[in-house]
Amino acid sequence: MNICVIGGSGFVGSRLIPELLLMGKVSVFDKQTSPFFPELTQIIDIRDKVQLEINLKGFDLVIHLAAEHKDDVYPASLYYDVNVTGTKNILDAMVLNSIHQIIFFSSVAVFGLNKPNPDENYPKDPFNHYGKSKLQAENVIIEWLKTDRQGNAVIIRPTVIFGERNRGNVYTLLKQISSGKFMQIGKGDNKKSMAYVGNIVDFVRFIIGKVNKDCLIYNYIDKPDITINELIKVVKNTMNIQIPQFKIPYFLGYTAGKIFDFVAFITGRKLSISSVRIKKFCAATQFDSSKMLVSGFVPPYKLIEGLERTMNFEFMQKRDDDVIFISE
Repeated sequence: MNICVIGGSGFVGSRLIPELLLMGKVSVFDKQTSPFFPELTQIIDIRDKVQLEINLKGFDLVIHLAAEHKDDVYPASLYYDVNVTGTKNILDAMVLNSIHQIIFFSSVAVFGLNKPNPDENYPKDPFNHYGKSKLQAENVIIEWLKTDRQGNAVIIRPTVIFGERNRGNVYTLLKQISSGKFMQIGKGDNKKSMAYVGNIVDFVRFIIGKVNKDCLIYNYIDKPDITINELIKVVKNTMNIQIPQFKIPYFLGYTAGKIFDFVAFITGRKLSISSVRIKKFCAATQFDSSKMLVSGFVPPYKLIEGLERTMNFEFMQKRDDDVIFISE
């Protein structure tokens, strides 16, 4: 196959490309050069429709990873310019170049917060611009399928993805807990769905070739879900450290987050604490992945094993390289 990975210089793409190279030829389109595969990279912004149309030639499959996804993107219109219009541009360029297969990374953010373990068909209720824009991008792909008789699509909705080299929310949480100075907000009995990067990359490899006209949609979660209290225990046992038992009530933590929001607004500085992060931390973010599990896919790593591998790489060994991926 000849595969184009759009947004392939990031965290997931960098882990995915070695798997794809075993299946054929790979090219990367991104706004920045891949730190691991610079020779495969073309600098292309998906908002530039002309550049996509010129360069997206001769491919059999497009894997669309590019997105604005951080919590503090400004202006908010960038979510829609990149995630929605950018997806339209990709599909238009695919039509022009007779490419009929796409794998699109959406997000469980399309469901919103504190929903009762939603499956793929659960009503959508995104609470932020990221989730809203991802849902709109999904609809763009579904509409495209109605017009392309040969069109094939897979939409993957991963929960929060973590793993070695990623500097996202899970990394930040693991780092705070492993410091031994972690101050927990809330009771800690809220369950969190998570996805280890080594597993989701293998799922993409598994799903290639299984696309069809009906548009396959999968939530991706590594089961079983884990509570914050259970996560703290995993860190404690893996790192062999003591963790403070004191817990800050949610309403106090959320109020503090609002104060940090105000300080960030006044100073123009990006702070590590915000009301949105506290709200997401204390929310139950649990999603159903039965459809993925009955597809025949077997994750190569258990969730706890993925957490242990991540902590060993990030906190328990010295490294000479400094390639990291910042995400939220």
